[in-house]
Amino acid sequence: MLELDLRRRGFDPVSEMSSSAAFERLKTEDADVVLTDLNLPGMNGIVLCEQIAANRPDVPVIVITAFGSLETAVAAIRAGAYDFVTKPVDTDVLALSLGRAVGHRRLREQVTLLNRTVEQLQPYDELIGRSLPMRGMFDRLSRISETEASVLITGETGTGKELVARVLHKRSARRKDPFVPVDCASLPESLLESELFGHARGAFTDARTARKGLFLQANGGTMFLDEIGDLPLSLQPKLLRAIEGRSVRPVGGDAEVSFDARLIAATNQDLESAVEEGRFREDLFYRLNVIPVRVPPLRARGTDILLLAQHFLERYAADSRRDVTGISVQAADRLLGYSWPGNVRELRNVIERAVALTRFEKIAVDDLPKKIRSYRQTQVMLGGDNPAELVTLEEVERRYILHVLRAVGDNKTLAAKMLGLDRKTLYRKLQRYEE
Repeated sequence: MLELDLRRRGFDPVSEMSSSAAFERLKTEDADVVLTDLNLPGMNGIVLCEQIAANRPDVPVIVITAFGSLETAVAAIRAGAYDFVTKPVDTDVLALSLGRAVGHRRLREQVTLLNRTVEQLQPYDELIGRSLPMRGMFDRLSRISETEASVLITGETGTGKELVARVLHKRSARRKDPFVPVDCASLPESLLESELFGHARGAFTDARTARKGLFLQANGGTMFLDEIGDLPLSLQPKLLRAIEGRSVRPVGGDAEVSFDARLIAATNQDLESAVEEGRFREDLFYRLNVIPVRVPPLRARGTDILLLAQHFLERYAADSRRDVTGISVQAADRLLGYSWPGNVRELRNVIERAVALTRFEKIAVDDLPKKIRSYRQTQVMLGGDNPAELVTLEEVERRYILHVLRAVGDNKTLAAKMLGLDRKTLYRKLQRYEE
C-alpha cells in the first residue's frame, strides 16, 4: 500500500520482504533513502539502521515506529536514523519526511564534492568561485589584466574588491613593481591630499622634510584608490588633473612631477547616482570608469558559499592547529540559506569563529552565530485571501521596488535596470515614498 501511494506521489520505491535482503541489495545498488519498520523478522530495524550507518552513511534511514513509543524512536535516532514516523502512517507526513531526506542526501553529496573541489581547485589567486557570476568576472579579468586602461571595481562592502585589484596587478605587466593601496574614506581631507600627492618641505606645520606621495611611490606599478566615492569633492579636480596629465604637484610645491602607474579604483557606492546628485564629478567618473568590473554579492553566488567556507576552514584550522576537517550537512544548509549582508568578509569571520568554538571534526549548527541559525528568508508579502489584507497595486509596486533596492545593496542604478525603469523615474518614486 505504501509503495503504491508513494509511486502516485512521484517517488520510485523498491521493496524487499526482509531487512537482510534490503541490506544485501544496498551493497550493489544505490538508493536515496531507506524506509523500514522496526519489527522485522531476523535483523530488526534498529540493527539495520546501525548497519547502514556503518557501511552506507550517505544513505538516510527513516524508521516507522509504534505510536507513542518514544524510547524506540530515540533508540532509532541513536542508531543513525535520519527521522521516524509513527503508526498509523500518515502518508502526507511520510512523503514530507522522505522529501527532506532526499534533499539532505543530495546536500551531503554536494558538501562532499565541494570539499574535494577545494582540494583540487587552482584558485584565481585568492578569488575562489565556480558560480556563473564569478565565471563572468574571471573572464573579464583575464581580458583586461594586460591592458593599461583605468578600471573601476564596484560591489557591496565585503565582496573582495581590493582582492580583485591585486589579482589584476599580479596578472599585469607591472606585477614586479609596487601595488600601492589607499583608503579614501579613512583619512581626513588635509592628510589625504598630502598622502596622494606628497608635500614640499615647510608646506605645513611639522612638514620638516619633503615627502613623496603615493602616486610617485606607485611609479611603474599600480595605484589602487579604494572607496573612491568618499573622495572629498574639493580634491576631485586635482585627482582628475593628475590622471589626465600623468603628473602630480606636491602640496606646497611649484613643479609638476611625472609618474607612470596604472589606476584602479573601487567603491561600494552608486557613482552614477552620486554624479546626478552633485556629489561626484562627472568628468572624473568617466576617467575612472573606462573598464567597469562588478564583484557579485555572496548571496548571488550559490554554492560558492560552501567553497569559500571550506577554504577559510582549512586556513584557520591550520593556523590554530585544530583538527577540524569539514562542515556538517545541517550547518552547510544554514550557510546556504543565509543572506550574507556582510558578504565574503562576514563568511570569513563566521568560519573563523566556528573553527575556534567547535568541539567536533566538523562545524555543527550550534557553532554558527544565532542570526544564521535562526535566519528565515524574507519575502515580499502581498497579502492573503482575506479581503481586509489585500493591498492596492501602488502598494505592491512600492514594496517590490524597496525589496529590489535592498537586494542590490541600495544601488539605484542597478535597481533601475532590474526594474526596467530609468533612474529618474526610480528617484521620483523613491521621493514619493518618503513624503
